[in-house]
Amino acid sequence: MNEKIKLLTENIEKVIAGKHTAVTQIIMALITGGHVLIEDVPGVGKTQLAAALSKSVGGQFNRLQLTPDVMPSDIVGFSIPDKETGALLYKPGAAVCNFLLADEINRASPKTQSALLEVMEEHQISIDGVTHPLPRLHMVIATQNPVETFGTYHLPEAQMDRFAVKLTLGYPDPSAEGEILGRNEFSNPIYGIGAVLSIDDVLTIQEEVKKVRSTELLNEYIIALAGNSRNSDLIKLGISPRGSIMLHRLSKAKAYIEGRDFVTPDDVKGAAVITLSHRITLSPKGKSVLGTTANAVEKLLSETVVPI
Repeated sequence: MNEKIKLLTENIEKVIAGKHTAVTQIIMALITGGHVLIEDVPGVGKTQLAAALSKSVGGQFNRLQLTPDVMPSDIVGFSIPDKETGALLYKPGAAVCNFLLADEINRASPKTQSALLEVMEEHQISIDGVTHPLPRLHMVIATQNPVETFGTYHLPEAQMDRFAVKLTLGYPDPSAEGEILGRNEFSNPIYGIGAVLSIDDVLTIQEEVKKVRSTELLNEYIIALAGNSRNSDLIKLGISPRGSIMLHRLSKAKAYIEGRDFVTPDDVKGAAVITLSHRITLSPKGKSVLGTTANAVEKLLSETVVPI
């Protein structure tokens, strides 16, 4: 494993026990400049994971608890007239930070959810004809509870497509849960960690990830996966070009984390489910045959010819 990534992983795992895969996946999103949707039941560490990642790189962390009464201006900010000059002054919203935790994003109204679209795609905020750039390192980490649906608003496909990865934590196994009890006996372990990388370190790593080599054959493999998703009678909505781009980037990130400067087919396969499953909508037949979109991605991987 890359040494800086190892340092970051170990620091986060001082807070998050027994979830090495999820920790690696959120780091993959970080070093590609992507956003993350964590979908899981309450109490498994979604907020802790986001906070631990932010503290580990010394970034500005803002948390927004989303409810139906949260307004778009709470996210993007607003302009008010200056008392003396009358000129409009911009008052930043919660999104102006390095890490924005949009907790329970599906409880916000569609109007408020849509305020994140420009933030997540263009890394900027446009208000009253003026564009305000966000910090170079900017990551949205959203959470939602898939079980409790009362008073929630389903995220539209356009919003889902802007998340680089969708991951789950799941319940810990008994040994990990015992470790969690021990760590939390006297205080929350999140207060015991500090920064092990800087913002500049992460930006440098993002540039290094871009230089990881991917062959034309592997690019064709990604294109074939996307094409097969669009031509399957089990899938109503296939993988978008943005999904192909994200899979390409996440495959590079996986190779980088493992200390390689080139991508392999296994890197593509290893990044596929978390990168593609939330971009697919199953047809009625697909729901009956496959059950979940993750199974649909696994089926695509099993049926698409792997380059040698």
